[in-house]
Parts: sequence; structure tokens; C-alpha cells
Amino acid sequence: MSLAEHSTEPPAPIARLDHTVVYAFDRQLSAEFLATVLGLKVAAPFGPFLPVDLGNGVTLDFYEKSDEPIQPQHYAFLVPEEQFDAMIARLEALGVTYYADPRHTEPGRVNHLFGGRGAYFADPDGHNMEIMTRPYARP
Repeated sequence: MSLAEHSTEPPAPIARLDHTVVYAFDRQLSAEFLATVLGLKVAAPFGPFLPVDLGNGVTLDFYEKSDEPIQPQHYAFLVPEEQFDAMIARLEALGVTYYADPRHTEPGRVNHLFGGRGAYFADPDGHNMEIMTRPYARP
């Protein structure tokens, strides 16, 4: 066994996510959609990317990809409880159906996992977006 396996201290952070690329058919449409739902702003273009700054040092960099199909991904956002209702209201105002589950079988409902609330919705490119007020409990 290594020395680290005997330690009771949590490990020091090794890496922090800085940004990730989100493929979109229309980067402006997709970036503005997510920024609107989350109550954020779209930043100035950075090369071929259109960033949405999540306010925690992480950006989602929307990149137009029109030459081949986009493989939908899942993006989960831990959001403040006091902003959750406003996000649901913005989804409703946009005419976007939200769901209590990742398979989108419970429309118009939110979940109550881990003592919080959560909802799933599709963005314009079919990415499965999630907002949640409590992180998943992990072993």
C-alpha cells in the first residue's frame, strides 16, 4: 500500500476544469440559449469560440460544427437554490420542456435528489443539460 492510501487528509487538488468545447450548429444561438437559462452573459468571441463564463473560472466555449452530425453530450450545472425557480421560469418562457429525469420521461416535473431540486432539458443541438441545487452524493 502506498502512503497516500493510509492518509486521512483529502488529496490536494491536482487539476481544475478550465473550459470545455460545446459543439453547436449555430454557436450564437446555443450560447445565448444557455446563458439565458442560467442568467449569464455570452462573452466576446475568442478565436472560433463563443464563451459562456460560468463565473467560477470555467467557460463553455461554443464552437460551430456544421460539417458532420453533433454527438449530444451531457452538461450538469450546480446552481444556487434561490435561482432555480427563475431558471425554470426562463425555460417555460422559452417554450422549452424540462424533465425530472435524464431520459426525458417526466415532462414538466423536477426531481428532489439528495435533498435538492433538479431538472433536465435539451439545448438547440440536442445536448442534455441539467440544473441541480445539490451535488450528487458520491461514495
